[in-house]
Amino acid sequence: MSLGFKISGRIAKPVDEVFDAVVNPRKLSGYFTTIGGTSAPLVEGTTVTWWGDIPVEVDEIMPEERIVLRWDAGVPAGAPSYKTRIEMKFDALDDRSTMVTIAESGWVEDENGRSKSYLNCEGWTQMLCCMKAYLEYGINLREGYYRSEMRGEPAREHNI
Repeated sequence: MSLGFKISGRIAKPVDEVFDAVVNPRKLSGYFTTIGGTSAPLVEGTTVTWWGDIPVEVDEIMPEERIVLRWDAGVPAGAPSYKTRIEMKFDALDDRSTMVTIAESGWVEDENGRSKSYLNCEGWTQMLCCMKAYLEYGINLREGYYRSEMRGEPAREHNI
């Protein structure tokens, strides 16, 4: 069995704007990958970097519907590495807003997997909150959110 989670949030913007806020590196870097940015647009079959040094594999892009990514699970030194799967769904609602659902799965069911899955659940929840503030109100909630980012360093588990 593997560990995973799913979170959702409503963004009061049309699905094309919300989807673009994830695939467009300038926009994603404006509210989520603020320190180090995003190296390139999310394009199916490519690998981009987030925060300057985190490789993110883009497995699937269905415009305005779905994004599927993979990245390292973050295992302790000496343990076999593996990747988790992130699936983002974008559902257009009748009021021209968008319901975004992010699911991440694939951690090994052990203490490290539990710890990393909880940490990433927090991170994706924060990403949705920041995206809502950025798209609806033009506010970057991420600025000053973590002490490490106030020092100009990307937020990492060991330096938050």
